[in-house]
Amino acid sequence: MKASTFGARRARTAWYLLSASLAVLALVAGYPLIRTIGLSFTHTNILQYPLTSTPAGFQNFVQVVHDPAWWRSVQNTVVFTVFSVSIETVFGLGVAMLVNTNLRIKGVMRAAMLTPWAILTVVSAQMWRWMYNDVFGVLNDILKRLHIIHTSISWLTEPAIALPAVIAVDVWKTTPFMALLLLAGLQTIPGELYEAAVVDGSSKWQQFVRITFPLLRPALLVALIFRTLDALRVFDVIYVMTGTVPSTMSMSVYARQQLVDFGKLGYGSAVTILILLIIGIFTAAYMVSLRVEVD
Repeated sequence: MKASTFGARRARTAWYLLSASLAVLALVAGYPLIRTIGLSFTHTNILQYPLTSTPAGFQNFVQVVHDPAWWRSVQNTVVFTVFSVSIETVFGLGVAMLVNTNLRIKGVMRAAMLTPWAILTVVSAQMWRWMYNDVFGVLNDILKRLHIIHTSISWLTEPAIALPAVIAVDVWKTTPFMALLLLAGLQTIPGELYEAAVVDGSSKWQQFVRITFPLLRPALLVALIFRTLDALRVFDVIYVMTGTVPSTMSMSVYARQQLVDFGKLGYGSAVTILILLIIGIFTAAYMVSLRVEVD
């Protein structure tokens, strides 16, 4: 009885301590969400004077799903997410395993690994935008000196290569983040397991398949959740490098264009709600996968 009373008292104390944080969270995140949901059912244009807001029902959502530009942005976002997250996971795992070894220069490697991630995304995007420039960009200059190309390539204006060029920048920028998360997972694996595997005559590949990958799987799924959610709402790197070009426009860039450039507050709010639903679906799928792995 005393134990249960003590447990109940601790639970009440925990709720008291969390109440302030929950109140701030509800104010900062809850109110804007509720306000956005309300605006999504109205016709509101901030560029009109006087500002009027009329009920729209589900017309904004119907208009969004019938807009080819919206589906193009969804396609671009999915392609960006799949390729960037996949490549970053493979490269990040390789870097993490390399840094996790007993090399003498692993301290230097860790510092060098974190450098791209430490640079602000806007700065990285602008830097790579200059490097991609078809007139004075260093990338074209290097390729010409190596006789790989003979004429400059317009990396960010050619529809066929603009999105891959942006994905390459995101891979360069975010691979260290994946490597850092996976490195933390690798360091939780007991070294005795590898010592026993060596005694049993297991090769490096067998150690990876039978020890490293199974024990790293929960950390890998967590890293994939964080990175996928971040990639699905990508905005800054695409907006800085290519703006509102249809061949690279993401869902977030599309929402910004409707809200800011066109002033369609109601329509843009409906777009943001759809983005939230899409991200929620991906999150639920990952959480189910993580639960299955844990069980």
